[in-house]
Amino acid sequence: MGNHKSSVSGLYIFLVSVVSFLLAVLFFWLSNLVSEKMQSLWLSVVFLIVIVLVGILADIVGVSVTAASEAPLHAKAAKKVPGAAEGVFLIRNADRVANLMNDVVGDIAGTVSGALGIALALQILTYWRETGQLLVNMLLTALIAAATVGGKAYGKRIALVHADEVVFVAGKFLRGVFLITGRDFSARHKKTSR
Repeated sequence: MGNHKSSVSGLYIFLVSVVSFLLAVLFFWLSNLVSEKMQSLWLSVVFLIVIVLVGILADIVGVSVTAASEAPLHAKAAKKVPGAAEGVFLIRNADRVANLMNDVVGDIAGTVSGALGIALALQILTYWRETGQLLVNMLLTALIAAATVGGKAYGKRIALVHADEVVFVAGKFLRGVFLITGRDFSARHKKTSR
């Protein structure tokens, strides 16, 4: 067993809690607004699928950073491969990244998908009035839960078998964010930035 130190402080926990609350309110409000404005049943289903996929992908990244090895990414970073230094950053901050991806993004996606499921059930009932509300709610809840749990189970398998590759792809994503926004996530850029 390794001696892993946590970079999570009391201030970080407080900030994550506040940000989680605000994001949950924002995403619930947005999902409610979208479901009210979208009178298309199919667009609502697509939006729900996207939210479930976001939760699954966040879970994959969160598990991968805890299982990945720095060595392959250091080798790529030495060759100046874009995204490698960001991948090292993710691994070195695995506790925060896993918390952010699994708990914040993943749990908010789960909450929002549940709220969207209720809105979708109401839409279905407007199309098929003879269908029982209890049956529709039960089936949608079960489908969303099955898709989320099954997707995350399969995602954990991907995350553990291909942890280094997943972290490298996440690092490339962060590199893209850096190029677009100027927000840096790796020590290499911090040292060379003026």
